Amino acid sequence: MKKNAIVSLADSNYFPLLEELIDSIKRFKESENIAICILDAGLTHDQKEILLKKVDKIESAEWDIEVPEFKVKGKEWLKSQVSRAFLPKYFPSYEKYLWIDCDAWVNDWNSVELYFKASEGGKLGITQTIGPGYKITSKVNWLFGKIAIIKSQNFKHAIKSNIGYAKARKLAFAPHINIGVFSLEKNSRAWEIWQNNLSKTLKAGNIFGSEGLAINISVYIDDLETEFLPLNCNWLTSNLLPKFDELNQTFVEPYLPNYKIGIMHLAAGIWKDGKDMRVDKSIKIEIQTLDNKKITKSLRYNT
Repeated sequence: MKKNAIVSLADSNYFPLLEELIDSIKRFKESENIAICILDAGLTHDQKEILLKKVDKIESAEWDIEVPEFKVKGKEWLKSQVSRAFLPKYFPSYEKYLWIDCDAWVNDWNSVELYFKASEGGKLGITQTIGPGYKITSKVNWLFGKIAIIKSQNFKHAIKSNIGYAKARKLAFAPHINIGVFSLEKNSRAWEIWQNNLSKTLKAGNIFGSEGLAINISVYIDDLETEFLPLNCNWLTSNLLPKFDELNQTFVEPYLPNYKIGIMHLAAGIWKDGKDMRVDKSIKIEIQTLDNKKITKSLRYNT
């Protein structure tokens, strides 16, 4: 009986990315003891038939918190913004859950182990989007050159969600937490805290980003006990490009000591000539090697 599960979600459009995530997990021998569970937010019958040969369980994602139809507008994949906060409901037979967005893939198994370890004792295992090389952490517009108008992601979403200026100000310059990769134990009180905050953020704000705002509120305002993991455990390529280690044929952090990227995350996309690498695998970009050469590569998982 497998005790822990890696969970992701996709619709038919992101099915190729989901397959790559699954393949990147299953190439590690250690994955034999980990269940892979999928939330279906619009996969086709044929796609699910393919997945059933690779994963342990597939369940249909639901609107676990009621959302007005005008906000949904037929975008069923937006269920990912709600259903990920209810994983024990969908897959109740596991003790620990590691969520990985389908536009991410596993490059180093150590990160998987770290996330499961981080969730012990009911803590949230997650990564802040800040680290060496980040030159901007929050956007600010300057009025008359001296009055700051805050445009940070947390502040902007908080104001739109009507959670109040006091809480919004507390979130304004807190390092943003990306919810695309996280871990929690089944019985953690974090689920209830997160769900309660999500109910509030969904009432006034947009669906997209609501779950991220809710988890930032849970951590920075409700003081949810959190184990913050290194940036290479959830490497957001749109924020900072990795380097490539040609000797070991792997992606690494761009600054010394050039730690190996654990989970490569293409959130927000990598764009070239108006095309997103997430939907066009032929897209390649220029990155540096550890020897400071320039090479052209895709950042998607490639066997």
